[in-house]
Amino acid sequence: MLKQVQTQKQQHTILPQQIELLNLFHLNTLELQQRIQDELNENPALEELSSGDDDASDKFSKETVQDFQNWEEYGYDDIPDYKTEYNNYINTEKVPEKPIAEITDFREELKRQCRYLEVPEEKLPMLDFLIDSINENGFLEQDLDELASEISFKRKTWVEPEELEESLQLIRKLEPIGAGCRTVQEYMLLQLKNMNTKQPDVRTAIRLLEDHFHDLRTANLDKLKKQLGLEDDEIRIVLNLLAHLSTRPFNPETSAMQANPSILPDFVVLDEGDTLELALYRQRSSNLHISQSWMEMVQHSAQNASIDKAAKQYLRSKLSSAQWFINAIQQRESNMLKIMQAIVDMQYEYFKYGDILLLRPMKLKDIADRVKVDISTVSRLTCNKYAETPFGTILLKDLFTEGIVNQEGNNISNKVIQNIISEVIQTEDKKTPYTDRQLVTILAEKGYTIARRTVAKYRELMNIPVAQVRGLWN
Repeated sequence: MLKQVQTQKQQHTILPQQIELLNLFHLNTLELQQRIQDELNENPALEELSSGDDDASDKFSKETVQDFQNWEEYGYDDIPDYKTEYNNYINTEKVPEKPIAEITDFREELKRQCRYLEVPEEKLPMLDFLIDSINENGFLEQDLDELASEISFKRKTWVEPEELEESLQLIRKLEPIGAGCRTVQEYMLLQLKNMNTKQPDVRTAIRLLEDHFHDLRTANLDKLKKQLGLEDDEIRIVLNLLAHLSTRPFNPETSAMQANPSILPDFVVLDEGDTLELALYRQRSSNLHISQSWMEMVQHSAQNASIDKAAKQYLRSKLSSAQWFINAIQQRESNMLKIMQAIVDMQYEYFKYGDILLLRPMKLKDIADRVKVDISTVSRLTCNKYAETPFGTILLKDLFTEGIVNQEGNNISNKVIQNIISEVIQTEDKKTPYTDRQLVTILAEKGYTIARRTVAKYRELMNIPVAQVRGLWN
């Protein structure tokens, strides 16, 4: 029996060009440079002006003057010979810039190791995606369901979270072990399981992390001794073993692969007296243009009926692609400047004086509302982006923080609280370190009333262990 049913539905379709534009927003300066180079290699309709092209007219005028110089001008010149010879090798008007040392990122090292694994070729992009999602400490913070949706969106093919879990297990076995772990607990367990698990202290430490991690975090030693049936000396041995485990797979400060890192910023913030000047570190859209010869070929093909239809279509498609790419780069740079200007306006005192205590609470939504763009646009254009300021190079992600109200009623960034906790712990007596409750009291004396759980949360975010573990280290 045939039926006819009338339905009404609303559907939102994302065009491939919109997806490509979002991908461009996500790139940092170095990645954008590579992306532009790839486009220049693939599309003959797109050209880029070199830095020397801007000075072409200057150079021509200087060469014209040289035609009128003769031996009488040079023969009795007082310029010493060594200066003339020196100028033949190095142009004093344009001293070469100091090159940036190439440092291998730990993610690139992990990708290199993946090439030696016995995995199908089509799985390598998935492994690379997971490695790029790892943070600077070696942890994978994002949920696998979220990552599966993102990689499915990017590759235009559905990927299940279970597939990512299998790939993640492979990454964790690479050197050094533990990259891609999601929590400190998971990473410490992985280290213990790679030890001799027949030893009593290792077995007990594994059991403690698996079944009693909450009590360990709260330093409830009496409860731990009772549940595990341990004496004071035995629990001390187990805690000492845990204290000597690494708390993160990669340490940016001490890792050999992260020594003396060179970061290429995306923005430059200059202090010009009463105002702060903002600029892109390198503007690329002004140097990109359509090839004049290609445009002439397109016009000629449109007027010539004898040219093959497929050839005409190829010429037009390359021209259209080049025009879209230039517009996309312009749109990216325009939105970046608007968003960064809104950040500088909101955090004026912080950029002016460089004091973290002046950092105001700020969310992605605050900037999105100011610039009148979507939150996802702000997220992509600030992700993995750096700004060079008078007091150093900063990661834009670190500027987005939640707020806490102090005793005076002012909204304070949680980065300020974290900085105070870190300073207090650094100056504490190493033999009798402060507990979380004592830290709460110290913060209250400074005018910041927060709960003990919040102090514990911030301490863990900074990878600072509990007082009992800190005491064992000394």
